[in-house]
Parts: sequence; structure tokens; C-alpha cells
Amino acid sequence: LELKRMSVSKDYRGRGVSKALCGEVLRFARARGYGAVVLSTSMVQVAAQRLYEGQGFRKVGAFSPSLLGSLLCFQIFHYRCDLPGRT
Repeated sequence: LELKRMSVSKDYRGRGVSKALCGEVLRFARARGYGAVVLSTSMVQVAAQRLYEGQGFRKVGAFSPSLLGSLLCFQIFHYRCDLPGRT
């Protein structure tokens, strides 16, 4: 399962909304028998990286999205959270 474009309004950040949404995605995936959840985020989204790592995701890769990105040393990080079998 791929988690794409999760965003929380600035007015609601720091209140645990992102953590709750991420946890719900993991529960949803686990309940439906998915083996893992994957996502991508940019190197500048440090708070997002901390959130995902705190939820059990691990960084599994990185790439530059373009030649300009390479020249600027800009990277997109890939994350994966392996899920246990159905409960």
C-alpha cells in the first residue's frame, strides 16, 4: 500500500493529527492483509521523516528527481514499514 500526499493544515500541526492519520493508515493496511506501507518524502521535510520513523518506517532508498535536483543535491527519500500478518 502506498501512502501519498498526507498533509495537515498548519493550523492543526503539532496536535497529533499526523500521527493519528499515519497510525490509521497502518491499521487499515494491516487489517486488509497488506505486507507493507511505502511512501516518499523530500529531504527538506524533516518533521515528516521524524513522524514516519517514529511510526516504524525505515528509509530504504533515495534519489534525485531531476538533473537540477542532482546539481542541488536535492533528494527524495523512500520509506517502508513492513507489517506483521493479520491479527
